[in-house]
Amino acid sequence: MGLHNLQPAPGSTRNRKRVGRGQGSGTGKTAGRGQKGQKARSGYKRKRGFEGGQMPLYKRLPKIGFTSTVEKPYVINVEKIKAIAELSEITLETIKSVHKLQKNVTKVKLIGASAKDLAAKIKDDAVTTSGK
Repeated sequence: MGLHNLQPAPGSTRNRKRVGRGQGSGTGKTAGRGQKGQKARSGYKRKRGFEGGQMPLYKRLPKIGFTSTVEKPYVINVEKIKAIAELSEITLETIKSVHKLQKNVTKVKLIGASAKDLAAKIKDDAVTTSGK
């Protein structure tokens, strides 16, 4: 076995169809395009989404907004979860230790009446308060 005698498996390849090469080929005269009409002409190309003149689906459906790429923070109310307020220093890891968060959460926002008082304890950029 060598590169010089490699061949494809029998029946795996076929000769390409040569259209417009006489009646005996089976695809002569109209070259498999049928009779007349737009599709029979050279240069014919159907537009993407074309439905034969009917109003295409993408134009029949209403336009709907867009998807924002800005990541929204996970909101925690410190009035309901007292364990966060009792932490000595607040980071994303310490919050995860006292409150169950999903793995994909990368930002946390603390809200509630006492959230402003916790601002001094926060040691992580991923954690913010609703301080106003």
